[in-house]
Amino acid sequence: MQLGKDFIKALKQIEQEKGLSSEIILSSLEAALISSYRKHRGGNQNVEVHIEPENGAMVLYEVKQICEEVTDPDTQMTLAEGEKMGFPDLAVGDLVRIEVFPEDFGRIAAQTARQVILQRIKDAERQVIFEEFSDRIGNLVNGVIFKSEGDQVLVRLNERTEAILPREERILAESYNSGERMKFLLLDVRRTSKGPRIVVSRTHPGLLRRLLELEVPEIQEGTVEIRGIVREAGARAKVAVSTLDPNVDPVGACVGNKGARIKSISSELHDERIDIIVWSNDPLQFVRNSLSPAKIVKVEPVLESEKSVKVYVRPDQLSLAIGKAGQNVRLAARLTGWKIDIKVLEPERMPTLQDLFEDIIKGEPKELWSDSKTEHDQ
Repeated sequence: MQLGKDFIKALKQIEQEKGLSSEIILSSLEAALISSYRKHRGGNQNVEVHIEPENGAMVLYEVKQICEEVTDPDTQMTLAEGEKMGFPDLAVGDLVRIEVFPEDFGRIAAQTARQVILQRIKDAERQVIFEEFSDRIGNLVNGVIFKSEGDQVLVRLNERTEAILPREERILAESYNSGERMKFLLLDVRRTSKGPRIVVSRTHPGLLRRLLELEVPEIQEGTVEIRGIVREAGARAKVAVSTLDPNVDPVGACVGNKGARIKSISSELHDERIDIIVWSNDPLQFVRNSLSPAKIVKVEPVLESEKSVKVYVRPDQLSLAIGKAGQNVRLAARLTGWKIDIKVLEPERMPTLQDLFEDIIKGEPKELWSDSKTEHDQ
């Protein structure tokens, strides 16, 4: 049977337009023809179909097993039947492939084949999308908002792929307008009956990590290492960094010249304020660093087993240490893993001259009276 050059031309066109390999399309077509043939014959035959991709030639076989006694004519034949058909040297249990020429392979069968082919192509497209994006989970993706209605925000990742931005993965104060281009973290890819379900995020700490890797060459090269990230997305974040190179300032590398690098990242995240701090393997020093930009007087462990500390600050640093609605200390606690109790340390009051003279004045009458009484008594 010859599918013809028009078929090969259509095959190439589908390959170009759908982005599918010819192997996937031919496999889908072969499966469809097997299904159509079985339906046409009304049995459960073992069928093989082979299509030549160069010229569209198709060969269809029924595969039967040689048996002493036939119980299923669709899949079995006797030794005598096999020899009569020209198969030499047969033995019971052998498989024979019988080429068939279904001239009456009519309109219904062809229509069924077409439907199955379309479904297989759709499945193959879904598989291509799944494989493409499942390998990119945890990475940065670019997308364009194309639908934003109530709880539903859909993002177009490319011409044939859409992703979902769930409510819990959105920056609270951020608006999502149709046509707006953004960067996202690819959070999850799952197979469903309707195709791959791709979920992206704007709030995940991994998004900030990937943006830092993109913007800071020292992180890409491994000179600077990100040790931890916590976010209250769209408002504030803290990033702990370290380096083994004594010639590199890890904070300065992330912030960039005049803050250029961190400003670029902040702008991408709805002007999220990003504190870059130095990581330390000394927990108390790490707690001190994490409360930046507040200046800390001292850090005292309360219960090390419960990872609890008291942090003392001057009165003018209290609001900085706590942050707006407790945001700074809350993020610091999450970053370090320690419970942090902020205390105000009142400065010691130095005695004034007035204080000194008041003591002398208050003490003098008592001393004079005491001396005069002693002399009179004598």
